[in-house]
Amino acid sequence: MKTQTADQIGVCSWSLQATGPQDLAEKVKTLGLTKVQLGLTPHRDDPGTWEGTQEILGESGISIVSGMFSTIGEDYTTPETIRVTGGVVPDEHWQRNRETAEAAAALASEMGLKLVTTHAGFLPHEPSDPDFDKLCGRIVEIAQFYAQIGGFLLLETGQESADTLLAFLGELAKRGASNVTVNFDPANLILYDMDEPIEALRKLVSHVQQVHVKDARRPTVKGQWGEEVVVGTGEIDWVAFVRILTEAGYQGDYIFEREAGADRVGDIAKGIAALQAAMEEVAS
Repeated sequence: MKTQTADQIGVCSWSLQATGPQDLAEKVKTLGLTKVQLGLTPHRDDPGTWEGTQEILGESGISIVSGMFSTIGEDYTTPETIRVTGGVVPDEHWQRNRETAEAAAALASEMGLKLVTTHAGFLPHEPSDPDFDKLCGRIVEIAQFYAQIGGFLLLETGQESADTLLAFLGELAKRGASNVTVNFDPANLILYDMDEPIEALRKLVSHVQQVHVKDARRPTVKGQWGEEVVVGTGEIDWVAFVRILTEAGYQGDYIFEREAGADRVGDIAKGIAALQAAMEEVAS
């Protein structure tokens, strides 16, 4: 058991739509937070804009607790397009994505970060699938970059069921990639209409090193996206979510991710209040 507290709460840098590190620092301070998960690759087209980010955040009392790298060529138009283009699945982008992962590991090392998240892409549900071995091999290669810096590669949930991810993690461990763990995003499981978040968390909790705080409603039409909503207004049972982590002795961070809406700071502020209320209810 470990009581979950507000000092575990942070925010994804990309959710705040900041124009640079100073703007990011100001928005994080407005939220009353001191922790950030930093996107290590989203700004490929504006080199120089994000130089000095760690120092500028540090001057404001904000620490970078983890990183994230995105893969090349992803198309989120529909769940089906991301199934084809997401993560390390596309053969035509594999070499560049491998280089991206290696560069992100080098940057994480410079910043002293031990946790870096990514989407692996849609994982095959059966080991007999010919792509299962290929994707395992690719993740093992990427995981080695993080093992070399004493770090962990966190696979984000959403594009497969908890059972599929558990089987994949087991195979990776057999191949020596024991530093591959989980960034649990409950909303993604709803947005993709993939699994039930609370039951999935129960199954995966021993592998979870970070969670994303995001809420959603399931799609009303099969094959379409669900709707991302402000935390506390969707289908996630946040009290049950926090209780599972409390009982598991979770010591990681709760990182808010908001990818929709015109008032990101306002939406996240409402979500922080909802999460803190859940933490207080579980602790009482």
